[in-house]
Amino acid sequence: MSGNIAVRGTFRRLVRVFFTCSIRMLSLLLAVSVISFALVTMSPVDPVQQYITGLGTAVSPEQRAKIEDYWGVNEPPVRRYMGWLSELVRGNLGESALYRRPVADIIGERFLNSLALMLCAWLLSGVTGFFLGCIMGMYEDRWPDKLLKRICYVLSSTPTFWLGLVFLIVFCVGLGWFPVGFSSPVGVLRADVTLWQRIHHLILPAFTLSLMSFANIALHTRRKLSDVLNSEYVLFARARGEGPYTILCRHGLRNILLPGLTLQFASFAELFGGSVMAENVFSYPGLGSAVSAAGQNGDVPLLLGVTLCSALFVCTGNMMANLLYRVVDPQIRKELR
Repeated sequence: MSGNIAVRGTFRRLVRVFFTCSIRMLSLLLAVSVISFALVTMSPVDPVQQYITGLGTAVSPEQRAKIEDYWGVNEPPVRRYMGWLSELVRGNLGESALYRRPVADIIGERFLNSLALMLCAWLLSGVTGFFLGCIMGMYEDRWPDKLLKRICYVLSSTPTFWLGLVFLIVFCVGLGWFPVGFSSPVGVLRADVTLWQRIHHLILPAFTLSLMSFANIALHTRRKLSDVLNSEYVLFARARGEGPYTILCRHGLRNILLPGLTLQFASFAELFGGSVMAENVFSYPGLGSAVSAAGQNGDVPLLLGVTLCSALFVCTGNMMANLLYRVVDPQIRKELR
């Protein structure tokens, strides 16, 4: 009986945590929508002129006035925002002026490409950064630590677009190991593209994007592990005769796993920002290249839709981190019982 009560209490606390995170997410998305709409409204780019330029034909002043009335450009910003928000609640993100298609369809198609790119880069940077950080912490102030630390400093200060251009010239143009760009071979129908062809086009952009964030994870893990290994309880463990790898497994990993998770999930926003550069360098058809084209051409509906999608993506990552804390940290798990 007492066990069932404890389980119900834990479930209620988890539901409360999930509900609280959802309320925070909705509040943050509302704030992001207000700020994004205000910035787009104050932008010097004229979306109507960009739309007319994209048509490639001359437009009379009367036709331009009709386009402005249809888009509600002359209405007050507050009224325009409320109208856009009401359509957003109904699931209508508007129509892209650049692609002449619904924004939801464009995001749905390109989100899978960006998700595959960011997920591969996220896993690769997290595993590699954590592993190298443990090596640096175990061999602090010795040659492996000094060598890896210099590499991390160089990579953390290198722009993503420059690194992508170097890889493009060396591995695509020079050696010919990888395709120059795109997510599939040119001239091949989507139904005929194999899984290996998609992976082949994904490897180099994902590797380039992973190098952007793994250095920070490695340096952070090194610092945390160094603090753990210099603590008194590790000194006592060494006095009992425990070896370095036993200390790492029993004491080090437990204390650096939670900060590592925090930094790993916090890198979602950084990865999304880096994907804009990586996708443009490698001509990869994802959300990053879509938001770049929308910003350059004044495509307001697409720009706002991708902004909200990216904010939702980052908020979901933070929520997953908060829920994983309940599994990893014994103290937080004890509070839920």
